[in-house]
Amino acid sequence: MDIINLIIYSIYLMIPAYLANGSALVFGGGTPLDFGHDAWDGRRLVGDGVTWRGIIGGGLFGMIIGGLLGWLASYGLGDYFFNISAIQITMVSGYIPKGLLIGLLLGFGALIGDAIGSFIKRRLNFERGKPVPLLDQLDFVVVALIFISPFIQLTWQMILIILVVSVFLHLGANIFAYLIHLKDVWY
Repeated sequence: MDIINLIIYSIYLMIPAYLANGSALVFGGGTPLDFGHDAWDGRRLVGDGVTWRGIIGGGLFGMIIGGLLGWLASYGLGDYFFNISAIQITMVSGYIPKGLLIGLLLGFGALIGDAIGSFIKRRLNFERGKPVPLLDQLDFVVVALIFISPFIQLTWQMILIILVVSVFLHLGANIFAYLIHLKDVWY
């Protein structure tokens, strides 16, 4: 696969993770994932910014996006890139079921990764909303890749492309969310 197709495929593969991570802002609110409990160090486990509604709503949204990509691929839209991933999954058949599985893994992986990032930030004594460069941009990506790796072969080139592209996409998405008043800070 040439470099341009590899870049496009890498971004295409991660669409459910990217959209699930961003949708947690929309679906979030309510009961915190840690139920307000503190860790051994007296600080919150993850804080108020990671909620059950955000995790479940965002994860299901990622699954729906994966199913939508599968549905579009069944009509020839993006099927080349979809098939690179889907052909490796043998436990289910059909574009939509494979897309739902990919979306489920990437969506929930992204949001669990974000929660792990919040846990790490609390342990490092960073307050909610304070930037931690690279951790903020890559926590969700790394765990999403771990979740999908048993089903889809990831080359080191893909992983590198996904990591680099994700930093810029994440910053761009945060700036956009700030401009439309979904976030209080641009980062």
